[in-house]
Amino acid sequence: MEKITPLTLRHRFGLEIARKLRQEQIKEHPLRQLFWECTLRCNLHCRHCGSDCKKEAGFADMPLQDFLRVLDQVGERTDPHKVFVILTGGEPLVREDLEVCGRAIYERGFPWGMVTNGLYLTRDRLNRLRAAGLHTATVSLDGLEAEHNWMRGRPESFERALDAIRFLVEATDVIFDVVTCVNRRNIAQLEAIKQLLIDTGVKRWRVFTIFPTGRAAKDPALQLTGEEFRRVMEFIRTTRKEGHIQLSYGCEGFLGNYEGEVRDHLFFCQAGVVVGSVLIDGSISACPSIRADYHQGNIYQDNFMDVWEQRFQPYRDREWMRTGDCATCKYFRYCLGNGMHLRDGEGKLMFCHLKRLEE
Repeated sequence: MEKITPLTLRHRFGLEIARKLRQEQIKEHPLRQLFWECTLRCNLHCRHCGSDCKKEAGFADMPLQDFLRVLDQVGERTDPHKVFVILTGGEPLVREDLEVCGRAIYERGFPWGMVTNGLYLTRDRLNRLRAAGLHTATVSLDGLEAEHNWMRGRPESFERALDAIRFLVEATDVIFDVVTCVNRRNIAQLEAIKQLLIDTGVKRWRVFTIFPTGRAAKDPALQLTGEEFRRVMEFIRTTRKEGHIQLSYGCEGFLGNYEGEVRDHLFFCQAGVVVGSVLIDGSISACPSIRADYHQGNIYQDNFMDVWEQRFQPYRDREWMRTGDCATCKYFRYCLGNGMHLRDGEGKLMFCHLKRLEE
């Protein structure tokens, strides 16, 4: 492995403290986030989609009652107010019963939010969702108009996403952020996107880069060079210092000396430690981006909380990741092999953020 720039003493000190806290959290593994992949139907055809969602999905939407049984199991063993439910897909808003789902989740004591492309979010729909207990939302905006529409595959998607963002700005009782997938087509627009979001009233912004899976695996226009990746980190660091918008890099990837400077926390893949998920076919997993190879059970055969307490060992003891480049990397103690979603079916690392920074 290429020589990695040594960590500063300040970074190493912070990472050691974070490492000890992480060990305690792994030991206790309190469930704090639960994703529900409530549909695989989608109204867009995004170039970078990792789940290859379609207008006509291969799986029917999961019946609400099936997921509510999971929540009842969770509620028997932990405080539901401490477990945040996130509805994802596909596109959650294609479910006509989304408000019914949200209300049932909220009535069981679970706060909930959703991840959306914004295409179907009208002001009236947002008000109905708020009445059903909507706490948070995430909306995707992947560039200015031409670049966003190129990524998302529909000519009206940019204006609809921007409208959704404006509606959420007005809804002061909903905490929301905007996420942007940085690629070779939109990296030069980061300043312009930032100004657009600030002018629109957005307070929170996240950017992430694309890992090579799903449709993105065969699209070189989506993969940044090492120099471009460093530009993104510098942009985030500068923007955070300016203080006009709260910008962070996504949760994935150990970033060396950028740790503590480009997001609000130090790197720690929390999949299977505090984050779980119920996928469209009933699979019990962690982050919804993780491959089927790492599913831990199924709600149609297993009690979710039994699985949460008794399985998930590949997530909580990651020594098995100490192979390939990770076997000799001196920063494995902080990274623990990167995010689980960046491992292929054989356990090999598909993408290393630290190596990309050194290119």
